Amino acid sequence: MDFNIGSKIKRLRKARKLTLQDVARETGFSPALISQIENNNVSPPIATLSKLARFFDVKIGMFFEEEEAERKYEVVRKVDRRVVSRVISKAGTGHGYTYEALSFRKRNKRMEPFVLTVTERAKEEELYNHDGEEFLLILKGRAEVLLEDERIVLEEGDAVYFDASLKHRLLACEGEVVQVLAVVTR
Repeated sequence: MDFNIGSKIKRLRKARKLTLQDVARETGFSPALISQIENNNVSPPIATLSKLARFFDVKIGMFFEEEEAERKYEVVRKVDRRVVSRVISKAGTGHGYTYEALSFRKRNKRMEPFVLTVTERAKEEELYNHDGEEFLLILKGRAEVLLEDERIVLEEGDAVYFDASLKHRLLACEGEVVQVLAVVTR
């Protein structure tokens, strides 16, 4: 299911009377990438969404919400998960992963749960950071987590919890398909 992240970002930008260049200058992303995101040509990785959410002073979950009333709880069936593919880095190259939002109707959440599926090892090892904290649990496969200058190999069932202001990156070990439960806080 497509939840039109790009049009929500464009609405936020236009409501603040900002140009693509204004947003680019403040976030460090190129105007071309922001335009591609706004036009739903590419889907940004979670770190990019987090940075855009922080810039616009909204919760990252706002990008996954449907327009409806506030809920006290939410049940998301496996078949109803929202899948984001075509995840592109700010350099414009593919990351080789998709993520599924495990909660997208509940508003004003303090955490965002996702299932990440990494299908190939990224060619680039650019590290990202954002506000909040992150928790990763390896559900399937072997992954390498880069935290600042450290490289940590995680096996199925292993977990890591860290301050997301640390520069970080999740990579599949060579030849592995990795599935991860990721929880990100703002």
